[in-house]
Amino acid sequence: MATEAVAPQRRGWWWKTLIGGAALWLITAAVTLATENSNLVPTVILLGSFLVPFSVVLFAAERVEGNLDTLWLMMAFFVGGVFGVLGASILEVNLKPSWHLYLAVGAIEEFVKGLVFIVVGWRVAPKVGRQGALLGATVGAGFAAFESAGYAFNAGLTRRGVDVVSMLETEAVRAVLTPVGHVLWTAILGAAIFAAAGARGKYRFTWTIPLAFVMVAILHSLWDSMGFISAVIAIAVAGGVRTELAYGQLLQPTVTKIKHLSTIFYVIGLAIISVLGILALRVWGRHRTPKQHAGAPAAGPNTGSAARRSAAGS
Repeated sequence: MATEAVAPQRRGWWWKTLIGGAALWLITAAVTLATENSNLVPTVILLGSFLVPFSVVLFAAERVEGNLDTLWLMMAFFVGGVFGVLGASILEVNLKPSWHLYLAVGAIEEFVKGLVFIVVGWRVAPKVGRQGALLGATVGAGFAAFESAGYAFNAGLTRRGVDVVSMLETEAVRAVLTPVGHVLWTAILGAAIFAAAGARGKYRFTWTIPLAFVMVAILHSLWDSMGFISAVIAIAVAGGVRTELAYGQLLQPTVTKIKHLSTIFYVIGLAIISVLGILALRVWGRHRTPKQHAGAPAAGPNTGSAARRSAAGS
């Protein structure tokens, strides 16, 4: 008796969680500011740092296929996030300020996340680009959550106590940028690794994998260095800077102009990097196995249990 594959159920829990969590974060932030209760700081950090990444996990859970279930995604999120930040910290500890610092950081962090992805994706089936993108996004979300918590913690630390406003600003900015940061880059790499697996579903090396790695490392490096790049471009476009510096200082109108231009170029730069990343993800994320190309339905997460029920009843 033929059994029809069961597709993943989409209930929209990811956006419901995102909206509800954002409301909780705003309420908690308001109470923390009003009461100046430092005991609420960990709650604010956890809510702000994990809300968007956890919503990414729920988004992936509603779309995965085969034997990649929600429990495995949760493991990839937490274990991948912890080992990702630990590995990156160990490898980055001896880095010195230089022209290639950003490139080194980008390569190290994408390498660590790539290793974590390979381990958690070892027994996942089917190995297709879309599946790899979802698992990669989950690993990247875990890394982003724990990293953002660290940035928020550091932003709030001052000699005069906890700077809640600075902490909230850091969390808000990083939360908005998370989907087009670590999540997107690891999704690209994961899609490329699974796309290279082929019909047998086993890892194999193709030149598209190092190509994807180099691409995400460069995108990551450009993202991290965009503040410096935008400032350099702003100074070049502003004009008259060298003349003013020859007299020992910049005039306030010039400083204001440079700040405005730098912000504009910074936003434009991040937008361009995001678009390039999304286009790359679309290329590798569309990969399907030859069987799927022929029109066979993809295996759903409940296919195995449905088949067993069918066999028992036939």
